Amino acid sequence: MTTGTIETRGLVLLGCGKMGSAMLAGWLEGGLPATSVWVLDPHPSDWLQGTGVHINTDLPDNPALVLVAVKPQMMGAALPKLQALGNGETLFVSVAAGTPIASFEAMLGADTPIVRAMPNTPAAIGQGITALIGNAKTSDANLAMTEDLLSAIGQTVRLDSEAQMDAVTGVSGSGPAYVFHLIETLAAAGEAQGLPAALAMQLAKATVAGAGALAASSDDSPSQLRVNVTSPNGTTQAALEVLMQPEGGFPDLLKQAVAAATIRSEELSRG
Repeated sequence: MTTGTIETRGLVLLGCGKMGSAMLAGWLEGGLPATSVWVLDPHPSDWLQGTGVHINTDLPDNPALVLVAVKPQMMGAALPKLQALGNGETLFVSVAAGTPIASFEAMLGADTPIVRAMPNTPAAIGQGITALIGNAKTSDANLAMTEDLLSAIGQTVRLDSEAQMDAVTGVSGSGPAYVFHLIETLAAAGEAQGLPAALAMQLAKATVAGAGALAASSDDSPSQLRVNVTSPNGTTQAALEVLMQPEGGFPDLLKQAVAAATIRSEELSRG
């Protein structure tokens, strides 16, 4: 991780829950000195207190970056503490779901460089993917710094416009829950065919995790990987004929699910 500017000017982390802790752990492991980090959190964990970072103390006058990782409903109370850093050289990065860039500009000033980012929960183990978009005041260097920091929790992708963020929420933001539901329903289906519950769950978890890892590492597309597993008139084909039905099958259900999540994200962003 490139930390020169941050080491010199400092980084402020607003909120250090699960996501904030995962990011901070990645930064510290990547070589960022604890003395370059200031954390504002009303209930610092024992782990946080043992890291050596500054906790709930006076902030540096001109930090390189402020990362906002509080829950959206806490935003109104938390951000005023940082308003003095707006309209300047400090980059603000938000990983708070559902809060548009315009809301930050209203609180911090229109001349503030702001990046909105959407990580997902596998970030907690460094396996997340984060989509990001900057406002008009955000430079390429700002975006590169943001990507560098967020790479501590997984992959990053840049969006073409903030309007794409709602669809990203429907796919990767909410998506882990769809996969968890697949695991629990696959295990339940195994139980229905006579497997013990613990064995069915072990098989389901390992199958989904292994298939995901194979899809991520293979040069073949997921469609081709599916074909590779499917022998003509075999067991997989019999199952896929059920799952891939045009109405009520996987394609239909997931299209509806992602659309519902996207619409709700749009509604929440509008307040």
